[in-house]
Amino acid sequence: MDAGRLQPVLLGGLLIGVLSALPIVSIGNCCCCLWIISGGMLAVYLRQQNAPFAITSSEGALVGLMAGIAGGIIAVLLAVPIDLLMGPMQRRLLDWVMVANPDLPGETRDMIQRFSTPAAVTFKLLFGVVTGAVFGLLGGLLGVAVFRTNLPPAAAQPGRIDILPPE
Repeated sequence: MDAGRLQPVLLGGLLIGVLSALPIVSIGNCCCCLWIISGGMLAVYLRQQNAPFAITSSEGALVGLMAGIAGGIIAVLLAVPIDLLMGPMQRRLLDWVMVANPDLPGETRDMIQRFSTPAAVTFKLLFGVVTGAVFGLLGGLLGVAVFRTNLPPAAAQPGRIDILPPE
């Protein structure tokens, strides 16, 4: 990855990761993966601001994809300590749910009790990375459409020669 993409990707991924890991704020991802798409758009915006030419859709998709992957990893890394801090409160809430609903099926009770195992953390990581990649890519494409500039396209970069086929 070149240096021109690294900072936008990390900042977009940081936005995705932090907002997706916070307990109440993460509900925004229920609305069409809002934070993931926003992080992809932020990465494209920052990439466009640092580029001397208009970035292409493929560049925007790539930057959004990488920001989504980085955001999925950051979200899980931040969510683990937050879950450890919030664990006792969540455990009391889940106990209350089980006591308040005595007719809750046994399978559901087992699933609730296995909610914070290492396998669940691994599943969250895989799911976060895949979801981040897909919706980050969509956010990158959306960012290219929204933040399009009137600069010459990447094909018109200085030092680049396009050879056209004979007519």
